[in-house]
Amino acid sequence: WFNYLEEHVQKNYFVIHSPLDDFIPFVEYFIIPYYFWFIFMGICVFYFFFTDKKGFYRITTFLIVGMTAFLIICTVFPNGLNLRPTVFTRDNFCVDLVRRLYTLDTPTNVLPSIHVFNTVGVLIAAAHSEKLRAHMWSIFITGFLIILSTVFLKQHSVTDVIAAFAMACIIYPFIYASQPRKATKFSHQPI
Repeated sequence: WFNYLEEHVQKNYFVIHSPLDDFIPFVEYFIIPYYFWFIFMGICVFYFFFTDKKGFYRITTFLIVGMTAFLIICTVFPNGLNLRPTVFTRDNFCVDLVRRLYTLDTPTNVLPSIHVFNTVGVLIAAAHSEKLRAHMWSIFITGFLIILSTVFLKQHSVTDVIAAFAMACIIYPFIYASQPRKATKFSHQPI
């Protein structure tokens, strides 16, 4: 589905842009946390798979629901951006990696940012894990750098980031609110 969208949404799409995007510089060094996202996601999902069955089902449900919503949004509301630099003022290894990224990933189907949404999903899952609470600072800093990387590489608009957080806020209660708490709140309603 995503590949279909990548191949067919190339011209007639709504351009996503925020005035804040114009103040964010292109910084090629953010390619490192951007690419690290793939490892970060794999480590986190496999961690839950091997250590916390309930946590694994929650994080995978959260990710699957969000990515499916993303595909629906991009199908109904084709979108893209025009933020990428056409000329690079520096030439180094990180710029080469960015060029490679730009050839592999079109500037379409960006709202909401899946990089950001999935990162927020990992941060939520880690916050709900007793074992990972001791490591929350390092997980949070990694997630924060990944989220920043999306806008500093001009892969996403600030609008995409906000939309990803909004989608996470909408999906969160359905996945992470405990059933007893829901039942207790409902049972104490006045008759």
